[in-house]
Amino acid sequence: MSKSIRLSEDAYERLAAHKREDETFSDVVLRLAGERSLLDIAGVLSDEEADAVRDAVEERRERRRRDLETIADDLGGS
Repeated sequence: MSKSIRLSEDAYERLAAHKREDETFSDVVLRLAGERSLLDIAGVLSDEEADAVRDAVEERRERRRRDLETIADDLGGS
C-alpha cells in the first residue's frame, strides 16, 4: 500500500539531493530515517569479529563499573 504526502519545494529539493540513482523516494526516506531491523545487519561480522566486539563491550562495562565504584567510594569517604 502506498500513501501520498505533501512536501514543500524546499523539502522536496533536499530529499531529491539525497536520492541515489538506483533509489526510489521511499528508499531515500527509509535510508535517511535510519531505523533498521537487527536482521538488516545480521551476518555483517564474522563469528570471530562478533566475539571480539562482545569481549570489548564486556571489558568496557567492567571498567566502567569499577570506575563508578571508585567514585562512589570517594564520595562516601568525604
